[in-house]
Amino acid sequence: MTRVAAIDCGTNSIRLLVTDLDAEAGTAADLVRRMEIVRLGYGVDRTGRLDDRALGRTFAACEDYAEVIEAEGAERVRFVATSATRDAENADAFVAGVRERLGVAPDVVSGAEEAALSFAGAARDLPGVDQPVLVVDLGGGSTELILGRDGTAEAEQSLDVGSVRMTERHLRSDPPTPEEVAACVADVDAVLSRAQVDVGAAATVVGVAGSITTIAAHVLGLDRYDSGRIHHARLAVSDVLASCDAIVAASVEERRSWPFMHPGRADVIGGGALIVARLLARTTPDTLVVSEHDILDGIAWSLA
Repeated sequence: MTRVAAIDCGTNSIRLLVTDLDAEAGTAADLVRRMEIVRLGYGVDRTGRLDDRALGRTFAACEDYAEVIEAEGAERVRFVATSATRDAENADAFVAGVRERLGVAPDVVSGAEEAALSFAGAARDLPGVDQPVLVVDLGGGSTELILGRDGTAEAEQSLDVGSVRMTERHLRSDPPTPEEVAACVADVDAVLSRAQVDVGAAATVVGVAGSITTIAAHVLGLDRYDSGRIHHARLAVSDVLASCDAIVAASVEERRSWPFMHPGRADVIGGGALIVARLLARTTPDTLVVSEHDILDGIAWSLA
């Protein structure tokens, strides 16, 4: 048994998992799961730089996580940074700040490695599903598509469309205007049309990460965010598309009133909902499987 700490730092959120892994049995016993919205990628699509205030929020979360990791006695720690940091010209300041606070340098992974970690986390404990499986990891700055079979990834790609990126680029009104929505849809469709992963070949589609799990909560009509209800839920695609439409049409204030909605996600989930809707239009299964296990779990298992 090995106690590890995994940190996933994306465009919108930073998350911590401390877990006991049994590599021989292939089991994990989670001790801590934490998530903070720090919006590290604020403005990166426009400026190419990490915002000083966003760095401050992220470093504060790192200091908090360092205390938790020490208290839990994790033997190994890995910090993975994804889309926003890949795109930022001042990533060196981020790397130095993380190393100072956590004692480890962040791995600024490529889109391909991000995709592989996401698949490893999501595919490990899937219930019986038809093969091949498409895992969709929708983040703030990018979306990873991974097509695989029986737990092995066969094709993966990282696309520069994410909930924060699309919202900042197109959805500036509250709620967004039809013209803004149309521009966002056109942008997403253009990127998806160039995707090298054949999403239409998937017999099962699995969605992971905060935008998709929150959309699932909307479909399920939850009176609070309930990971147990969301994990491995099988949702009719028609219901998912209806929820995506409702989320896009709602104001930020209305979204924040929904009891399952994290307030830090309410202003950007419209962009995520449009990505989900356009992607599902290119797939054939009539259900979407939702998983709470994702890149964070993949990072942890990379330490086993």
